[in-house]
Amino acid sequence: MPVIKCIAIDDEPPALELIKEYVSKFPALQLVQTFDDAISGSEFLRGNPADLLFVDINMPDITGLDLVKSLQDKPMIIFTTAHRKFAAEGFELDAVDYLLKPISFDRFSKAVNKAMEYHEYRYRSRDEALDNLFVYSEYRMVKIDLRQVEYIESLEDYIRIHLTGAKPVLTLMTLKGVLEKIPAGKFKRIHRSYIVATDKVSSILNRKAKLQSGAELPISDSYADFINEWKKK
Repeated sequence: MPVIKCIAIDDEPPALELIKEYVSKFPALQLVQTFDDAISGSEFLRGNPADLLFVDINMPDITGLDLVKSLQDKPMIIFTTAHRKFAAEGFELDAVDYLLKPISFDRFSKAVNKAMEYHEYRYRSRDEALDNLFVYSEYRMVKIDLRQVEYIESLEDYIRIHLTGAKPVLTLMTLKGVLEKIPAGKFKRIHRSYIVATDKVSSILNRKAKLQSGAELPISDSYADFINEWKKK
């Protein structure tokens, strides 16, 4: 995996020193620059794209939230703050994680490992062997094991991902969007409202696909070719 270039912005010098110390323990991370004010950090980011940004939320000049909103090319974001109340808004900005001060190394490690997994995931093509899908749900990043996915249901601007042995995951995405992120050979659209995991289909009768879980999904005329494709498997 290529080196992940990091920037850290925090108006508290001890907090920056702690991030420096923690980052140094990860060979995959390169701390390019640190800033103790948000304006300087924001200006640097506009001319020097980074892969990962550690940024404090509560700073005196502009908040970390406003800084992230102002960036056109957003890196992965890990927010740091002493104020738990900012967590929800932070995740609305698609943050990878949210670290509450004082930050332990164990908690920092979990956030960084999540960012490294997501970084690797983002730079794979969908034709490569993918095992996971990353989505945002309920103000947090969720890693979904694609082997657990039974089918994906469209709810206008949202999709609901139905899983084996777990509750469904709701996320802001379209069926077209999710198809671009999952292996084409393992998932097929069978209706304007449904994508199905082909290996979860146990039978097809009267234009309905019955899944191993017992769920039945309609197959529309536009996607009737799926029936012949499935029979050949």
